[in-house]
Formats: sequence, structure tokens, C-alpha cells
Amino acid sequence: MVTSDQRRRQLAREKYARQQQRREENRRKAKRRNTVIAAALAVVLAAGGAVYASVALTDDSSKGSDSSAAENPTGTPTPTESESKSPEPKLTVDTKATYAMALKTNEGDITITMEAAKTPHTVNSFKHLADKKYFDGTKCHRLTTQGIYVLQCGDPKGDGTGGPGYTIPDENLGALGKAGANGTVTFPAGTVAMANTGQPGSGGSQFFLVYKDTKLPPTYTPFGKIDAAGLKAVQDVAKAGVEGGATDGAPKKPVTIEKATVAKK
Repeated sequence: MVTSDQRRRQLAREKYARQQQRREENRRKAKRRNTVIAAALAVVLAAGGAVYASVALTDDSSKGSDSSAAENPTGTPTPTESESKSPEPKLTVDTKATYAMALKTNEGDITITMEAAKTPHTVNSFKHLADKKYFDGTKCHRLTTQGIYVLQCGDPKGDGTGGPGYTIPDENLGALGKAGANGTVTFPAGTVAMANTGQPGSGGSQFFLVYKDTKLPPTYTPFGKIDAAGLKAVQDVAKAGVEGGATDGAPKKPVTIEKATVAKK
């Protein structure tokens, strides 16, 4: 016959076993989640970033104003209703021409060469926005110094949540070659590409400047190349690191685009 004391001990053992089982299940879940996040950070940024900047290169313009590009590097927010309904600018660029986007920043001038034949919608959007002084006075809000190596800009809010109110289609995604077994291609140093929300055709105004060869999925429109002086300026910003000693966040050396222009070369 089982005494009440034995029964209590048996129930305690069963409770302990259940607790251990739950802990082990939670440990396995956490390990799987961390593995996925680590893999995402290694291959994305973000673009926004998310990525995936996100960012890893995530454009978080569809999220609330309290969000940041670095907050959810693997998130894939959906464009807001207003963004979905707003049409992109009418195509007015010469699709056979090469354009130069000149960014005058407090850390040096950056010139980006863009070929409209390869990315007509992207070049057209940047010219449209630059002509409206959209980028003037905006900050490059995100720097990553581990896993991926980019400086992300183009958000008028300066926190990763801003956008122009419309989206543009992905373009030129095969330009950097076929993805390897890990699903990534190399974005060479000097490449400029669009950040997005992780969904196809979700680019807005945010873009990222690659200052060191970076492995990313071929889901970010590569649309430009940085000149030598501009690349050095971005690399100098990267050397200073991220605020607070982090590896993903606001650059310790603040970067402001004082003026942006786009003109045919």
C-alpha cells in the first residue's frame, strides 16, 4: 500500500521530470532559433536592409516609428496599405544612359554610378526623389560590422522606418552570379543595393553601401558602384564602429547626407 508520504514524493518526482522535459524542449527550441538567427545574420543584413537590413538589410518603413532596422534582422514586414496603393514615379529616365548619384555628406563626397539599362525603375526612383530633395539632410542610420559589412541610408526618419510611400520592383538580381550552396552571392565592396522588407518588390528609398565583400542572398537589387573616394569615406566610418560598441546599429561617427543629386553622365 502506498503511503501519503510516498505518494507526495512520487508526485514531486513526476513534477520534476515534467519540468526537466519542458526545460529541455525550450532549450532545443532556443538553440534552433538562435541557429536560424545566426545564419541569417551571417548571410544577410541586413537591406534594411535585411535583409533577413534585415538586415539584414531591412527597410522597416512598414513598421511602427518605434522600430529600428537592427531590431529584427530576420523580419519580413509587409508594406502598409498606403504604400501598396501609391504608384511608383512615371519612368522618365533615359533607359540607355548612365547616371551618377552624388551624395554630399559630412564625412566626404560619395559618387554612385548607376546604369539605367540594368535597373531603370531603381534609377528613375532615385532621380525622382533626389530632384525633390528627399534625401537632403537625412542620416545613414545603420552600420553593420560583423557578418555583413554595410552602411544603410535613405530613410528620411533616420530610424529605419521611413519610406517614400511607394515601392519599386526588384531588378538585376542575377547580376552577381548564381547563388552557392548556402544561398548567397558575394556583394563586392563598393556595391550599392536596395534594402527591402524581405518580400519581392518591396524596395522603397532605403539603400545600403557595401564597404567590404559581403555574402547575401541575391534578393537585393544591386544598382550602383561607389567611386574610390566615396568607398574610402564609408570605410573610415566603418572603422570608427557602431555606437555603444555594438556590431549593428547607428554608426559611432554620424553620417548625414547633406545633399543628393542625380544626373546623366
